[in-house]
Amino acid sequence: MRGGARSRVTSAGRHTWAAIAARPAVAVGVGILVGLAAVAILAPLIEPYPANRRVGQVFGSPSASHWLGLDDGGTDIFSVLIGGARVSLLTGFGSTLVATFIGVSLGVVAGYQGGIADGIIMRVTDYFLVIPTLPLTIVMSALWGSGTGHTIVIIGALLWPWSTRIVRAQVTSTRERLHVIRARAMGASRRRILVYHVVPQLLGLVIASAVITLASAVFLETALDFLGLGDSNVVSWGTMLENAFHRDAVSAGAWWAVLPPGIIITVTIVACYLVGEGVELAVGLRGQLNYLIGGARTAGTVEPASIAE
Repeated sequence: MRGGARSRVTSAGRHTWAAIAARPAVAVGVGILVGLAAVAILAPLIEPYPANRRVGQVFGSPSASHWLGLDDGGTDIFSVLIGGARVSLLTGFGSTLVATFIGVSLGVVAGYQGGIADGIIMRVTDYFLVIPTLPLTIVMSALWGSGTGHTIVIIGALLWPWSTRIVRAQVTSTRERLHVIRARAMGASRRRILVYHVVPQLLGLVIASAVITLASAVFLETALDFLGLGDSNVVSWGTMLENAFHRDAVSAGAWWAVLPPGIIITVTIVACYLVGEGVELAVGLRGQLNYLIGGARTAGTVEPASIAE
């Protein structure tokens, strides 16, 4: 059984990545996210100027020495944008990890356990889904206080419901499939069923959900920083927008203080949706493939009704 399970996982994984690679938009999205992550990691090494030092006049226009111009403090905007990537992406990825861990854990419990546990988890999930996320994030940030760690926990604690619903639906479907029923009838433990039969079916869904969650997390982090509720000790893309608007960059005609952070935020969110869409397509194709393979392998052998009995 173990060899067969591994073979199914390997086959599904191959077809999943083949379907993803067949979409150029996904490659573009992955390239953008990987590039931004590399910039965030290497920020201290590739910043042309110190991100906290004045190097010219206030709202200096773009030039050969300052590609994106200078901000209200005479700081090189390109350098601040690179440094802001570290803060924004750290918050985004951290929040995504928190939300994904909570969502997947609750979804697996609800979908496989069923009964009272399922009812309680899904009612709580429904309550979180109907509450507007952005206002609740603002209220919690105002009450708890600023700080990157606080922001990660708050955003992550509010973005898990969709992952829970998706995972729960997939686990509920998977536990009733023929090969799972057969494994249960043969005495396989719950842990073995989860590891070899249920979890492999969740990989694509979890990746797609996590990428979409990353887009939401970046947006919420930007909104909090723009409203002055983020960590005041660091500069993120949202903080750049806040400084530009509060210090009259628009009135001064310094469009270069507003457009770069706005564009990079938009590009990051669009890249997340491109990757998420591609993974969702791959998951759909993999689901059809597994259904056909499962039907071909079990046809004429054992009927579900006899197994259930």
